[in-house]
Amino acid sequence: MKESTQISFILPSRNNLKYVQQAYKSIRDANGFKHEIVLLDDASTDGTWVWMQNIAEVDQNVVIYRNKGPERVGHTILYDKGVELSTNKIFSILHADMIITPNYVDNLLKHLKPLSVVCATRIEPPLHPPGPEKHVKLFGTEPEEFKKEDFAQFVAQEEITSKDKTTQGIFAPWCMYKEDFIGHDPLFAPMELEDSDIFNRFVLAGYELIQSRDALVYHMTCRGSRFKDGLEIEREIPLPDGTIWYKPKDSEEYIKLRQIKFREWYRKWHQDVLHDELMMPIIKPVLNIGIIAKNCNINALAFLEQHCDNIYVDCEYASYIAVEQTNTLFNLNERIRQIEYEIMNDVIVELDCSKITQEDIQVITNLGEIVIGTNETGKFQVGNLTITINSLNDHSKELIFINNDKHS
Repeated sequence: MKESTQISFILPSRNNLKYVQQAYKSIRDANGFKHEIVLLDDASTDGTWVWMQNIAEVDQNVVIYRNKGPERVGHTILYDKGVELSTNKIFSILHADMIITPNYVDNLLKHLKPLSVVCATRIEPPLHPPGPEKHVKLFGTEPEEFKKEDFAQFVAQEEITSKDKTTQGIFAPWCMYKEDFIGHDPLFAPMELEDSDIFNRFVLAGYELIQSRDALVYHMTCRGSRFKDGLEIEREIPLPDGTIWYKPKDSEEYIKLRQIKFREWYRKWHQDVLHDELMMPIIKPVLNIGIIAKNCNINALAFLEQHCDNIYVDCEYASYIAVEQTNTLFNLNERIRQIEYEIMNDVIVELDCSKITQEDIQVITNLGEIVIGTNETGKFQVGNLTITINSLNDHSKELIFINNDKHS
């Protein structure tokens, strides 16, 4: 990849003014006005849009866009809008709370090729569990306390130690050719699990996922919705040097969104979010599952419905749909039926909800893996569940492109 190659940075932000200002500055400090920056404001109320307008007046290589709101659309939607607005052949997804390093672009692009996605190596404060895919180093969690010189020294040494090294895995920030982009699924808007979904789909599409170990970025970590300034301390995390790091509580917004979006995830993928230690996605076969739930009630329906494509019940379910439909893009009137409805699913699970045990719940949660493990069709009894396997067809590749037919 030639050193002169230009890319477009896609940088959405919501009420994160001081962080997006720092991210913008880090790009310009590293590369001058060479690369395009697409700044997207998600109905912010902290002056972000005014700042973006002012920047666009003096920086001709900035594109700006605003969701006027008042409701947020989320970076799930704004990432795709940013890619649409970008003018270069290559784009890089960046979070508003990230700081790029001077060699970030060159060390990403030297590995990029068609049908590939290249991600950088994050350096993070200890807000999340450590892992071999990143460096856990505390250089500050606020722009005003960022230890720029210490960070630069660490980066300089790491670029020597990891020069030209790669591993397989993916997480933000990442880059790819615009023509290869398959888009985020609005199922996961405004946020949470949209990255895991598109990463799975990259793998299913056959793209090569590459982590550049010497393309480095500092990630202040989830400033937009999860960790807030001034919240009460939840727990203490000891650091290797003997000091203590204090982790703030999750925001109510984050907790609620996480619960909703994990239900969407199970509806779509029928499995947990899986990856290896280097964050390479692991995708198990996705089966077409129907559940026949006798003696059902609303609580049982709420659990079972997310783990199948169709559920057939003998109870009233209109009240469940009235509430839950506001939390999902799936058409629940298509997913939930009375028991006498014709059943056409590849795998059918019959159960009496009055007898369900914790072991039965574990089987339902891991049903795809269990069914594939049998490697044969037929009828089986597992605990209190009667499982009929009509077909072992794997439908995972049908999920590569966004299927709005399943959405309401």
